[in-house]
Amino acid sequence: MVARITTVAFQGIEAVPVDVQVLMTPGKPVFNIVGLPDKAVAESRERVHAALHASGLALPAKRITVNLAPADLPKEGSHYDLPIALGLMVAMGAVASDAVAEQVVLGELSLDGRVTAVAGVLPAAIGASAMGRGLICPAPSGAEAAWAGEDLAVIAPDSLIALANHFSGYQVLSRPLPAIRSGADALPDMADIKGQESARRALEIAAAGGHNMLMVGPPGAGKSMLAERLPSILPALSPRELLEISMIASIAGELTDGKLTDRRPFRAPHHSASMAAMVGGGTRARPGEVSLAHNGVLFLDEFPEFTPQVLDSLRQPLEAGETLVARANHRVTYPSRIQLVAAMNPCRCGNAGEPGHSCRRGPRCAADYQARISGPLLDRIDIRIEVPALAATDLIHPGESETSAAVAERVTAARSLQRQRYAGLSKVRANAQASADIIEEVAAPERAGVRLLEDAATAMQLTARGYHRVLKLARTLADLDGAEIVARIHVAEALAYRALPLELKAAA
Repeated sequence: MVARITTVAFQGIEAVPVDVQVLMTPGKPVFNIVGLPDKAVAESRERVHAALHASGLALPAKRITVNLAPADLPKEGSHYDLPIALGLMVAMGAVASDAVAEQVVLGELSLDGRVTAVAGVLPAAIGASAMGRGLICPAPSGAEAAWAGEDLAVIAPDSLIALANHFSGYQVLSRPLPAIRSGADALPDMADIKGQESARRALEIAAAGGHNMLMVGPPGAGKSMLAERLPSILPALSPRELLEISMIASIAGELTDGKLTDRRPFRAPHHSASMAAMVGGGTRARPGEVSLAHNGVLFLDEFPEFTPQVLDSLRQPLEAGETLVARANHRVTYPSRIQLVAAMNPCRCGNAGEPGHSCRRGPRCAADYQARISGPLLDRIDIRIEVPALAATDLIHPGESETSAAVAERVTAARSLQRQRYAGLSKVRANAQASADIIEEVAAPERAGVRLLEDAATAMQLTARGYHRVLKLARTLADLDGAEIVARIHVAEALAYRALPLELKAAA
């Protein structure tokens, strides 16, 4: 008789059902695993053998074949240990087949029989719920699985013995409770910023509409400090956004103790990051930084120091809100709706344009440095501002600065208007995410604004994308003012942020 256990394989953040078939037949003792297993799956036979022995079960001297169906789907990861072991226990009669017939199983085994945490439990739980099945997962991941819904039956054993006792009735495992990890440390506050009033205003606008932003200024001007305070003024996560973020983090194995986080992601990769690290991929496709920042902020400091290929790989995620990783044997898609915040020096020495500074290479130094950023990528950035060096008076006699809480109130009010405006659109939650036809309808300026936009489009040589991004920015400015109609002043300010600071125009 063939014992069958259901588990999953992951394609992006989706869980695809996999049928684990275990057959024991007379013959030379051998343990084979077939069905396109990777190295981790192939090695599971040693872990399973040791874990069963430690639990008091010895494999019979028979020919054991484990088939992972469908056979043409690549199987990756260590979460196949528990379903294979459970299939062997069913085949040996240690567990009744009816007890596991309606369960999705995943988990890694230690040599002493303990069930240890694996990545991807939350997507597996959601997939199990969609299939109308229960879930068996490691105890450390139980809190994560419980978020899939109250109707989902979750069994979270810490060992094979505990699982066998649960099925036999000697020990009943209670359903784990969902857990959330609130940030223990307070987020950096906007009140810490001294001076830089124009940059603070731009940061508020970027938060209010989800706009991409580029800050250009000399070292020590406070660009990184500003970017790190953006999460403190962003609106709270909606339940849907929380679930999307957590599914990606689960696939990447970044959920601690199975607890979901209630904070928006803030990812700041080093400029030496590779293409696979940024957009995902590798031998075993995994989410990259752009996907791990989904529904949050991707901060790229020292913007031109990233390799041009890595920077240009961001163009598709910024436009489509998702990343497609294509390989010879499979294609996976990860959500990547991010807010890009970048910071850079005006030139390699960092002080171009500063009063009293002269460079031996002259304007060529800044032009060569800024040319590392391609025009198409720059065209996708809505707000471009200059962050000048702080004056001594700003440091010695700083004025009072608004707190993040005060700024967040205005941002939340603007975002509330946008949620109502785009309530019928599933993929649009902020002005920056609206399509061209929608933004032309909701951000149509008054007559004076139209005339200004016509003149500026010619003078600034705006592309079609640039034109629509100016409209999106103007719509956000109107939302911050609580205005129904986009006025001329909103268009003017949006165009001012679209202008390239310093000599950046030459690079585009």
